[in-house]
Amino acid sequence: MNPSFKTVGLIGKYKSPEIAAPLLQLGEYLARRGVKVLIDRLTASHIGDSKYPVLVLEDIGREADLAIVLGGDGTMLNIARTLAPFDVALVGINQGRLGFLTDISLGTMIETIGTILDGEYVTEERMLLAAEVFDGKERVFDVLAFNEAVVSKGIKGSMIELETRIDGKFLYALRADGLIVATPTGSTAYALSSGGPIIHPSLSAMALVPICPHTFSSRPIVISSDSEVEIVIRSAADARAHFDSHSRFDLREGYRVVVRRYDHTIRLLHPVGHDYYNMLRAKLHWTEFY
Repeated sequence: MNPSFKTVGLIGKYKSPEIAAPLLQLGEYLARRGVKVLIDRLTASHIGDSKYPVLVLEDIGREADLAIVLGGDGTMLNIARTLAPFDVALVGINQGRLGFLTDISLGTMIETIGTILDGEYVTEERMLLAAEVFDGKERVFDVLAFNEAVVSKGIKGSMIELETRIDGKFLYALRADGLIVATPTGSTAYALSSGGPIIHPSLSAMALVPICPHTFSSRPIVISSDSEVEIVIRSAADARAHFDSHSRFDLREGYRVVVRRYDHTIRLLHPVGHDYYNMLRAKLHWTEFY
């Protein structure tokens, strides 16, 4: 067994009792391998009694060497944001639909986790975004995002007017339904459906993708992840900021949303032979003929 994985945290999809059986099966396997098993507190509330210590997620981050997430990409996004400051390696077992981040199947999880414990795996670093909202000079909200930070119109449906700056330099004024600032991970999510480019996760970059811009000349742009993006609300009857579809904040005219790369990265572990391009073909159904 890889000596660096002595303590493993198990985390399941929130409010999904169907994860109980595979999670307990995995726990038994890990225990037989001599691994100390920890269970996330919210996960434990849906699996009944277990013989493993139950901790809040932050304490799992402090104690575990590896966290195994059973669920879909949404579950992984939520867990990754919380565990990012603790430098815990993450493995995803897919119980969702697309599975860009959770690429191990339930049917092969025991075999695959076994090879990872044996030290056979591929490591991938993924960046996050640190986003802040300012009212004048006062910071009124801050949050982390794994996929994207989005400034968009609210429930009234009216277009909004934005001013965008990169490292203090004016980029453009934009009339649109909104603007997405995406990480390479998020480039295959909302940004992709809005016409943005796919960015390989090994690149240190961010994509700015307009949402339904008023002019065809407003195109996506890829910038360095070392840049700071500032979005100013110039005119909006109703506007909101969304972060990974998990957190949101209502915006008013004059508010500024500032987005930069977060200091810590997410360390994902994949099975040996993991192929990003093969995954894209499989998930996006490329090279299919109808």
